[in-house]
Amino acid sequence: MNPQAKLIFATSLLMGTTITISSNHWILAWTGLEINTLAILPLISKSHHPRAIEAATKYFLVQATASALVLFSSMTNAWHTGQWDITQLTHPTSCLILTSAIAMKLGLAPFHFWFPEVLQGSPLTTGLLLSTAMKFPPITLLYMTSQSLNPTLLTTMAILSTALGGWMGLNQTQTRKILAFSSISHLGWMAIIITYSPKLALLNFYLYTLMTAAAFLTLNSMKVLKLSTLMTSWSKTPTLSAMLLLTLLSLAGLPPLTGFLPKWLIIEELTKQEMAPTATIISLLSLLSLFFYLRLAYCSTITLPPHTTNHMKRWHTNKPVNTSVAILTTLSIMLLPISPIILTIM
Repeated sequence: MNPQAKLIFATSLLMGTTITISSNHWILAWTGLEINTLAILPLISKSHHPRAIEAATKYFLVQATASALVLFSSMTNAWHTGQWDITQLTHPTSCLILTSAIAMKLGLAPFHFWFPEVLQGSPLTTGLLLSTAMKFPPITLLYMTSQSLNPTLLTTMAILSTALGGWMGLNQTQTRKILAFSSISHLGWMAIIITYSPKLALLNFYLYTLMTAAAFLTLNSMKVLKLSTLMTSWSKTPTLSAMLLLTLLSLAGLPPLTGFLPKWLIIEELTKQEMAPTATIISLLSLLSLFFYLRLAYCSTITLPPHTTNHMKRWHTNKPVNTSVAILTTLSIMLLPISPIILTIM
């Protein structure tokens, strides 16, 4: 793709996100979301492969529907209350429609079906943007309207997301689809806590972004798109494979790593809200995701391919690792000891 075109799309993405997160008026927030959608479409379809075009079309249709619902919800609220302010969303029907629209934008169950397909048709770098930066504006809208939303509906969607994200990821062999189901599962954890502790949901999103960026960039630098390729990557970049193992275990939320922090805090907050059964259910459902993270980790580090693959064996190269990958993997592994400082900043 032309560098000037890339710059325009990147600037538009930045501008759309900034407009949405800094606006108080629904029309401005909607405009930012639309700019974002239009800017990411060429990045999804840039390879001109039929799969990429299909992904871009699906993404456009889903996002256009969700944007129309956001507009409809804000207009209904303005009709009944005379308020266009984002924080003044008080009408129950508007809250219900907005929750559905944001769930559709994020890929929360039961509106999650488009997300794995779109991610599978996109390059890894665009997939990273779709999994992190494109989810920031909708999460911000949820954060700003959190006091008006229906906790029962969000809890149901959250448990459904965690369950489906875990179950549907179990039999996948494509790394992008596995990361898509991982994203759906993580969104469940954010949705369950957003009405009780919005700051905690944002902290979860930041740490999820950090770990997902580390995983995507590591897979991108190893040029890995499916598990069979991941099995032969050990001979090429042993250190990077070992770091990928730790990053995946961090995404799974295992204790000594960064990913344990948001899960621990969310379970603690749910227990304070007298929702211990819900906390137990969502914790048990996250074991499903742990299985496919362990499967990825097993393929990348612990095992050698049991049969001859169609891929050429690549020998160890002395090519230096990208600095951003090194920083992100380190942060996604080692932030747990400084959790008191993170909580103080919050």
